[in-house]
Amino acid sequence: MVGEAKLIENRVGKPESTDDLFRFIKSVISDEQQEETGPFYVLDLGATRSLVETWFHNLPMVQPFYAVKSNPNPAFLKEMAALGTGFDCASLHEIETILSLGVSPDRIVFANTCKPESHIKYAAKVGVNLATFDSNCELEKIKKWHPKCELLIRIKVPEASGSAFMFGSKFGALPEEIVPLLKAAQEAKLQVVGVSFHIGTGAINFHSIQGAIEAAKTTFDFAAQLGLPKMHILDIGGGFTSGPKFTDAASAVKVALQKYFPGELADSSLKIIAEPGYFFANSPFTLATSIIGKRERGDVKEYWINDGVWGSMNILKDDHDEVICTPLTIKNPTCEGLKTWNSTVFGPTCDPNDTVLKGFKLPELDVNDWLVFHNMGAYTSSRRNDFNGFKTSAIPTYILALMPPRKQEK
Repeated sequence: MVGEAKLIENRVGKPESTDDLFRFIKSVISDEQQEETGPFYVLDLGATRSLVETWFHNLPMVQPFYAVKSNPNPAFLKEMAALGTGFDCASLHEIETILSLGVSPDRIVFANTCKPESHIKYAAKVGVNLATFDSNCELEKIKKWHPKCELLIRIKVPEASGSAFMFGSKFGALPEEIVPLLKAAQEAKLQVVGVSFHIGTGAINFHSIQGAIEAAKTTFDFAAQLGLPKMHILDIGGGFTSGPKFTDAASAVKVALQKYFPGELADSSLKIIAEPGYFFANSPFTLATSIIGKRERGDVKEYWINDGVWGSMNILKDDHDEVICTPLTIKNPTCEGLKTWNSTVFGPTCDPNDTVLKGFKLPELDVNDWLVFHNMGAYTSSRRNDFNGFKTSAIPTYILALMPPRKQEK
C-alpha cells in the first residue's frame, strides 16, 4: 500500500539548494499541527524531470521502461508516464496500476520470467504483448494463454559489475540453455523478438556491460542460425545510478552497442530499451522522521525514530553504504556550531536488529527533533510493512512541485 499523496501547491521556482527542501519540510511539520507528527516523504517532481532529461541526453537511443517495483508511488508514476517513459511490470497488479494512468499497453514490458497463469491471461486480455522468459515451463504457459505475445529471452550474463544485488542465481538462461530454448519457442510457433539481461542493481563497474551486450549479440546470432525471424529488441536491464557514475555507464553502453551492433545502430533496425528503477526513483524522495526517544550510554547518544528497517528503511538490512542523514532540531534549526557525538539510531520496533545508524556523528537531539534521510525512493516504501503495529505502510507523501504554475483548463 502506498501512502496518500498530498499536493502542496504554490511552491514556485527552481530549487537552489537543500535549503528549499528543508523549508518545505518545516512547513509540512507546521501545517500538521499535531502533538506527534508521523514520518512522511517528500517527492520532488522537479528532480524527477531532471533525471528523465539526463537519461535522454546521455542515452538518446535507449527507451527507459521504469521498473515499477522500485517505487510505485502514484504521483511519481503519473509524472513518469507524462514524461514519456515505458514501464517494467512484474505482476498483474503492477500492470493494472500503470494502465489506470491511461498508459497504452504497448508501453509495458511484462519483465518477470516466471508469471502466474492468471497474470499471463490478464496480460493477453489487456494487450500487454511483450514479456520475458528463461525456461521451457514459461514457454508452455505462454503458448497456452498468450500465444501472440512477443518474447524476450532473458540470459544470464557474466557477473562482473560489482553489484551487491545480482540476479543470476534466479533469472536468466545459462549459455548452454539458450539454443534449446530458442528451438522450443520455434517449435511452439512463439515469437522471440529479442534478448534481455540485467547486470545487477547498483552496478559499480559498468564496463561489464560490454560482456553482457556481447552475450546478447551471440544470442541474436544463434537465433539467425536457427532461422528465426530477425530479432529487433535489446533490453539492457537496469543497474544504473544517478550522478557522475551515470555518465560513465552511458558511455560504456554506447561503446558496447557500437562494437556489437554497428549495423543495427546505423539503420535504426534495433529497438533498445532498459529497465531502470533505482536511477529514477531514489533521489527524488526524501524521508523525514522524528525522534521519539533517547538514551545516553557513555559517550554514545542513542535515539529512537518513528520509522526503521521494518518500514521504509528495509533496504538497510542489505546496504548501509549510501545513507545520507541530516538533523533538523527545534532549538537550532541549522545545527551550525553544535558539537557532534557518536550516535546510534534505532527504529521503533522491538526487534534488536532494527538499527538504522551506528557510529554516526550527530548533534545532541531531543524528542520531537527530526532526522531527514535523503535519496530514499528506491526499494523503500515498496518494501515496508506494519510489523509490531507500526503503520509504516501508510506513510504519506507530500509533493514538492517547484515549477512554474500551469494554467488550469476550464
